[in-house]
Order: sequence, then C-alpha cells, then structure tokens
Amino acid sequence: MRSVVKQGFLKPRSHSLKPGGDGWETAVLLAERWLATKARVDALLEQLTPGLPPQERARAQHLFYGVVRWADRLEAALAGLMARAPRTKVRAVLFVAGFEMLEAGAEPAKIVHHAVEKAKRLASAKEAGLVNAVARKLAARLADDGALKTEDGGRMPEGGALKPEDLAHRWSHPAWLVARWEKQFGADATRQLLEWNQQPAPVYARWRSADATPAFLAPTKWAGYFEVKAGHWDDVRQLAQAGALYLQDPSTRLCIELLAPAANETILDACAAPGGKSLFIADVMKTGRIVALDLPAADGERDVRFERLKENLTRVPSGVEVALMPGDLRQIAPKFFKEFNLPESYDAVLLDAPCSNTGVMRHRIDVKWRLQEGDIAKHAAQQLALLRAAARLVREGGRLVYSTCSVDPAENEQVVQQFIKHSRTPWKLERHVLAYPWIDGHDGAGAFLLRRG
Repeated sequence: MRSVVKQGFLKPRSHSLKPGGDGWETAVLLAERWLATKARVDALLEQLTPGLPPQERARAQHLFYGVVRWADRLEAALAGLMARAPRTKVRAVLFVAGFEMLEAGAEPAKIVHHAVEKAKRLASAKEAGLVNAVARKLAARLADDGALKTEDGGRMPEGGALKPEDLAHRWSHPAWLVARWEKQFGADATRQLLEWNQQPAPVYARWRSADATPAFLAPTKWAGYFEVKAGHWDDVRQLAQAGALYLQDPSTRLCIELLAPAANETILDACAAPGGKSLFIADVMKTGRIVALDLPAADGERDVRFERLKENLTRVPSGVEVALMPGDLRQIAPKFFKEFNLPESYDAVLLDAPCSNTGVMRHRIDVKWRLQEGDIAKHAAQQLALLRAAARLVREGGRLVYSTCSVDPAENEQVVQQFIKHSRTPWKLERHVLAYPWIDGHDGAGAFLLRRG
C-alpha cells in the first residue's frame, strides 16, 4: 500500500507563449524571450502552449537550443554590423538564421532569403531590409571565424594548441570555464568536452515494462537503456504516461548501481525531485519502502520538478510503499520524520546533490551562461552541508551514496574527502565511479558509496 504526503500549490499566473506559425517562427519567439529575460530554457519550453505538430515543435526546439548553445559566438559575429541595436525580435531572427548558417556550413543564400521573408511577417518590411543586409555579412563572419587560427592569422593545423579564450570563442563557452577544464583535464580532453557540449543530445529511455520493446527504441551498450529514434514522440509520450518507460540518461544508473537497493529495505532519496531516481530505486527493490524528500518552491510559484516527483511516485511497483516529504534536508532533524510516522534512520540514503551541472551541459544548454566562477565553491559548501545532514539518517552499518552530475573534482572527490576527514562518525569509502562524457559516451557524473561504522 502506498502513502503519499500531499503538498499543495497556489495557481501560478499565466505566462504562456503562443507558438508561431511554424517551428522556425516559434524558435524566434523562444529566442526573443530568452534574449530579453535570460529565463531558464526549460521554463520557457514549459510555457510554450500546445498547438504545433510534433515535427514543427521538434524543429523549434532544435533551432532554439542551437541559438542558446552558440549565443556567445553569434553575439560576437553580430558586433558592429548595425549602427544601433535592433528590437529584440529582430535580434532573435538574426540569431536563429545565424545558427542555421553555423549548422549548414555553406551556401547561406537560402537561409538569408528565408530569414528576410520571415522578418517581413514577424517584424516589418523595413526591418526585413536590415535583416537582409546584416545576415549576408553575418554569414561571411561566421564562416571566417569558424576556422581555428594561429596568432599571426594563419589557419591552425588540426590538433594545434589554442589559448583557452580562443577555444571559448570557437565553441561558445565562458573563457574562465575552459581555462578551469584545461587545468583539470588537459587541452585534448577539454576540446573533446567542448565539442560534446555543442552537439544535440540523443534521447534515451529506461525500459520499465516486462513487454518487448518497440522497434523505434534502439538498444545501447548500457543494459536497460534504449535510444529513442526521431519521429515517435507521440508513442513515447503514451508509453511514458503508461509507465512503460522513463526518459533518462544512462549516467543515472551509476549511483543506483552503487546504492544497490535490496528487497524490503527502507531507503531515503534525500534530494528526490523530479523523481527519476526514486522510481529507479523502486524498480530495483520491487518491495520495500522509499521516502522521497525535497524542498519545494516558495509559496505561489509553480514547481514543475515537485509536480513531476509526485507524479513519478504514483508509478512505483505495487510492492513498494512511498512517502513524499517536503522539506530542507539541512534543517530537518531525525525526530521530524517521526512526526510524519516515517523512519528516523534508513538502510540506505541516496543524496543526488544539487551541483554546477558541468557534466550535463549537452542537455542543460543554458547552464554555462548562468554559472559564475565562484559558484562551484558555493556548490561544494552546500554539498558538504547536505552530505553531513544525510549522514545523520543512515543506520549503523548502512549505506550512503553521494552523487552529482558534475565533472569538477571540487564537487566530487574533494567534498567526500572533507566529509570523511571531519566526520565524528567513522565512514568508509567503499567504491566510487567518475564518468566523463568524452570517455564514457553519456553525461558526466560522480558517485561515491560510503559505509557507516
């Protein structure tokens, strides 16, 4: 029998985005809102009202994601081409056209013509003339700055050394982040990571059903994970709603494999939203009890992640009892669990901690523009506090798995080392796994299995 602690939400104000006439126009609409507000990409997509055919919606997302991925390089290429800044809508048209030029790599005339015709519809005839003049120059600039060059202006030979700021421009990343990666991983690995981040991410699904997988799900080298081929989104949505699959990157399996949930255990998922890992734990243990804890958004704000957590907890196997507990792990004492008739200690605790997301920038494409140089140290301090709080809830001899979707040692090895060094209770690091996109072929992650006592 399942028990779920209810959490209410006030109705949010409507900020819906009405889609344009097709995927291209919708991409301009999304890019316009992003350029004006720098709102989170996932939040903008959530605001997009239904109405586009699946193929056009996919096109809109592809173009919009391309604009965000390459924003810094597109902005630099546009610099100086206009006497004064145009309306944000016109900038958005130029950004979408610019990304198409980057992607096509040649023959931009059709792209320019298409952008001009769209500008007539979305803006004005006069602004369409501006788009025509600027887009032609933009095409030449993007073609020219796409060639990696030496200090004297010559073409850089393949594999030649580049300064971090040159790599940052070429692959549209913050220079401080590129420099940090070069110190941590070396020049070759950094270039591979930059190239990885700029590519559209495949869609993966974890198959949960006992039925045979449909043909449009292609097997991968990771057991239980399949790549979703294009053109089947309606089928995927129906299967997801029925609980037959869950869209999830294969890197997710690493922390669950270390946690090794067993039948009839009592397990705490300490930072549970949006619930994919709670569902994974339940699928592995099949019988037992899971408490899913996370901090919901402030009153009055719509919390999509918490809503998905509640929805995902309704899909666990019938033999698993689940409870949803809203709260801040750092501020909740074990006795607080008792007030909810929940265990005060657990056989195993999973702490998938909030982090910089440096391992998942292929999926979370706007993270690199929001992340600041000092944020990683702030994340590490918060992660250490969360790890200490989670440790209080593990029974003697129990397991604690700490994981992140970061590739930065400051958020992985160094947090765990600090925790063990300064803990009053003895803890042993039994195993750990570090995944790097350019090596493992999926999102980056760190996962650490700690044993109490």
